[in-house]
Amino acid sequence: MPDKELINLDKLPGHVAIIMDGNGRWAKSHGLERTEGHKAGAATAHTIAETAARLGIKYLTLYTFSTENWNRPIQEVKAIMHLLSEQLEESIFMKNNIRFDVIGDTGSLDSDFVKSLQHCIQRTASNSGMCMTLALSYSSRWEITEAARSIAKECESGKISSDKITEEYMAQHLESNFMPDPDLLIRTGGEYRLSNYLLWQCAYSELYFCETFWPDFGEEEFCKAIATYQSRERRFGKTSEQVQDKLIKNEPANYIKE
Repeated sequence: MPDKELINLDKLPGHVAIIMDGNGRWAKSHGLERTEGHKAGAATAHTIAETAARLGIKYLTLYTFSTENWNRPIQEVKAIMHLLSEQLEESIFMKNNIRFDVIGDTGSLDSDFVKSLQHCIQRTASNSGMCMTLALSYSSRWEITEAARSIAKECESGKISSDKITEEYMAQHLESNFMPDPDLLIRTGGEYRLSNYLLWQCAYSELYFCETFWPDFGEEEFCKAIATYQSRERRFGKTSEQVQDKLIKNEPANYIKE
């Protein structure tokens, strides 16, 4: 299997976040409607989720629909939402022991769709394997702004004083507070930007960009990204010597802070 040939299963990233880019361009290159690209992309998401769960990755977060995506043609938006609703009924979660969750402004989503999301979250809550999270109607700036508003209200009510606000306290108010920061961020499709995705959380993530359109990003490509991650030294503001000293002492280098 490609994963055993390319990667060290003892040094997997705990959390992989992915910007699934290139569905529309993939469809165009094949002479198809954009919606067909999204269908092909959904199939790839299944493949990557199953691969990640089988490898033993604990958290997988997929950038599924941004707040900016609401500006796309209405028919494309409807098609994406319909496709997402269908995917929630798939057995991939139970078959692979995957726990499902969502981050984003779900208040802007259709109420029936939100019910489907909540049902899937509840149905998979007892699964003990990987946590797969969809970033839906998501914007990192929105997330950070909402966290700031929540903390401001706590200050106004006297629950906390401003001098007690720390990075950790801020992180607790983010939508992603139930999972660790991504170790590896992958973006497909040949673009080299974060596109308003997990900006706070990716402060020290390893970034991996590739030209492959998302529908063509298979298991081997995924393992190649992990192998590249494993080849890098994560210093977190320290020197190489300090990181190596931590490793010699059996201390987790990925938790070193500046």
